[in-house]
Amino acid sequence: MKGYVVSKGERWYAVIYEGLDPVTGKERRSWHPAGTSRTEAERLAAKLAAELNGRDDEARSLTFGAYLTRRWLPGKKLGLAQSTWDGYRRKIELHILPRLGRIPIRRLRDTHLEAVYEEKLRPTDGSQPLAPKTVLEIHLIIRAALNDAVRKGLVARNVALVANAPKLRAIPKVEQKAWTADELQAFLREAARHRLFPAMWLLATTGVRRSELLGLRWEDIDLERGTLSINRGLVAVGYKLHETRGKTTSSRRLIDLAPMTVRVLGAWKEWQQTKHAVAGASAVEWVFTDEEGQPIHPHSFSQAFHKIMAKADVPRIRLHDVRHTHGTLLIKEGVPVKVVSERLATPTRHSRSTPTNMSYPGCRPKLRTFSRT
Repeated sequence: MKGYVVSKGERWYAVIYEGLDPVTGKERRSWHPAGTSRTEAERLAAKLAAELNGRDDEARSLTFGAYLTRRWLPGKKLGLAQSTWDGYRRKIELHILPRLGRIPIRRLRDTHLEAVYEEKLRPTDGSQPLAPKTVLEIHLIIRAALNDAVRKGLVARNVALVANAPKLRAIPKVEQKAWTADELQAFLREAARHRLFPAMWLLATTGVRRSELLGLRWEDIDLERGTLSINRGLVAVGYKLHETRGKTTSSRRLIDLAPMTVRVLGAWKEWQQTKHAVAGASAVEWVFTDEEGQPIHPHSFSQAFHKIMAKADVPRIRLHDVRHTHGTLLIKEGVPVKVVSERLATPTRHSRSTPTNMSYPGCRPKLRTFSRT
């Protein structure tokens, strides 16, 4: 880039020519005031041009992989949830760096991206193809990274904007399944034999997310009032546990508990505290813990759910589908969709509000009581 000086009246300016605008095709220049001395203006112009040329030389040798791992990804860590950031990291390491990492960022073309997407969707090396949704997520990561590169002047245009990638509307949605009331009862009957029965019961009768369930502390539950406060979640990132502040802005909420649920939780609390007191351990902070009093790992909880489901001889569903089961049963009882949506913290088209209290007596599935055996 070149620099020169221009005078306007008694003032001098250092002007830096920055090339052509990639969108309009017009020349770009930046003006920098330098006072009343031409000599000072020339010094400033030379300095600014040298700095800009130095950055330009650095960008020429910068590979896409180095940009992603040394600049873009570290910068995203502050603005993303830990689990989301780790998902970005894994996709970059597994799917982007092997094919695109060594390409200089300024030599990256839309054809490079399309070749990667095709390879992931229809591999020819015998490996398993990726789901279109996963390939779209890879594309969105690349697009976001290149948007930042354009904004910082490292590249002139974002080649991901013209690359062909799977379209969101063309991706089949995951089919949401739900148990009937009888099937849910069969599952809970089998769960009554398991140590984590109280957690399975609470999952089924409130529709909370797995992370919300495992992130509960006893301070979040008011057994006298029959309420449950959702204030945090517990997620696994690289098998390490991390607390989150909720999946959505409406995640923090107060949920009404059925009388039987209060009894189940009360009995669980008494048993848990008695066990730890006998062992001489400190007071239990988390509602659902393992044998050592530590929070239950999400992977372990999912494994327990699938084992109970297999023994119960009920249709196979995802753990997350228990939320849909709870919502479906409420709707079948005549509970308004908006109320169910608020209880589950899933926004609807008809409401942009973020309610803070979801207490509405009577809005619970009618489940028979099962005693633990």
